[in-house]
Amino acid sequence: MHRAAINEPTVLLVLVTLSLLFSAINPVADRLTWFLETAPVMLGLLVVIRTRLAFPLTPLLYRLLTLHAIILIIGGYYTYAEVPLFNWLRDSLELSRNHYDRIGHLAQGFIPAILAREILLRRSPLVRDGWLLLTVTSICLAFSAFYEMIEWWTALVSEEASSAFLGTQGDVWDTQWDMFLALIGALLSQLLLGRLHDRQLQLIQ
Repeated sequence: MHRAAINEPTVLLVLVTLSLLFSAINPVADRLTWFLETAPVMLGLLVVIRTRLAFPLTPLLYRLLTLHAIILIIGGYYTYAEVPLFNWLRDSLELSRNHYDRIGHLAQGFIPAILAREILLRRSPLVRDGWLLLTVTSICLAFSAFYEMIEWWTALVSEEASSAFLGTQGDVWDTQWDMFLALIGALLSQLLLGRLHDRQLQLIQ
C-alpha cells in the first residue's frame, strides 16, 4: 500500500506526458493553437518534476493536477469549441454552443484552488478560517482574469489563432462567464474537498 502511494505520482506524470506527446502528433487544431492551449501543461510538468522531492504534494492535488492537464490537452488537441462529445451534446440537446470551454474554466478555479490552498497552508501563516477561503478564491479569480488577458493579447498578436484560442463561439459574455465559472469552481473545491485535503496535509507536514 505504501509502495503504491509512493509510485502514484510517477504513474500520473507518465500518463500526462504520454497524453501530451500523443496530442502533439497530429492535432485537429492548428499547431499554434495546440501549443497555446497545452503550454500550461508543459510548464506544470517542469515545475512538478523540479519540486517533487523538495516539495511533494498531497495525493489529492496530484490527481487534480492530472485531471486538469488532461482537460487542457483535450482542448488543445481539438480546440475547446470542437471537442466531439460536447458537439454531440450540443446537437442532441439543442444547446447554443459546445460547452467544453465551460468545463475548462470551471476546472480553472476548482483545481488551482487546492494548489493555492496547499501552498498557503504549508508556506504561510494563514490558518484554516475565512481568510484562507477568501485569499484562495481571490488568487483563483486573479489567475482567471490574467488568463483572459493572455487570450486578449494573443488575439491582438495572431488573428490566425485568436478565434480557436479565445473560443467565444459568438458569445459576447464569454469572458464574464469564464471568470464566473472559475469563481464557482474555486468555492466548490474548497467547500467540498477541504476536509479531505486537510487530512492528507497532516500526513505530509
